Amino acid sequence: MTTKRIISKTYTLPQTKLVLITLLLLFFALFAVWRQRRRAVALVCVVLFWALGASWLAAPLLHLAQRGFEEKSTPQDVHFASRTTFILLGGGTRYDDDKRLVPKRDAFTRIVVTAELYRECRRAGGACRVIVSGGNPQHHEQAEADNYAPFLLARGVSASDLVLENESLNTYQNARNVASIVQPERDETLVLITSAYHMQRSLLAFSAFGLDTQAFTSNVRQSEATFFPRRRGFIDTETALHELVGVARFRVYRRLGLY
Repeated sequence: MTTKRIISKTYTLPQTKLVLITLLLLFFALFAVWRQRRRAVALVCVVLFWALGASWLAAPLLHLAQRGFEEKSTPQDVHFASRTTFILLGGGTRYDDDKRLVPKRDAFTRIVVTAELYRECRRAGGACRVIVSGGNPQHHEQAEADNYAPFLLARGVSASDLVLENESLNTYQNARNVASIVQPERDETLVLITSAYHMQRSLLAFSAFGLDTQAFTSNVRQSEATFFPRRRGFIDTETALHELVGVARFRVYRRLGLY
């Protein structure tokens, strides 16, 4: 495989999601300090975590995170120019039942739609390439970009049209590192491919580096409220809060001139 790469030579601590852990620690602190209201604190804690796990909070939070991108995109939504670059953002890796490192579910959906777009682009007769941006924030044995590449090649993406950027550890670095690769020309279209909940933050980051991209929503996450708490409810809540906090932080950092 003759793909182009940017190899990571640095090691940084992974970005850990701490929203739910912070809430739990806060309740423990209130329980220890507010002795006269321990019963009330415990009740609020139970109700809140029930609402989180049963998706009563996950659904509205996901709606906010995915606002403006509530529908999956289709190839008909994309304008293929004489030169089209598809930017696929990493969404993590996991170990399957056979202990093989594979893309996470949402990431695999991004891979499938990227390959489909690439094939449509080639059929339209233009020059097409795919940039996969994703490092190794989970510290597995392989970066996201390197892990996704075989799946793209198996679905028809030519090795000569595949660029792997495997340094990025977060969305801001995705945009920064891709901007160092892409030098868009007048007749070139840039298509940004990621999940609905991740799109707001991604567009903000790429626009900060002067990249005008078309948004392509690979998948929309749905969350239905239930009576009994489920692991999925906590995951959806964590995902939505992570994105909403990320968008707010990005705007604050931009105002302060840090981004």
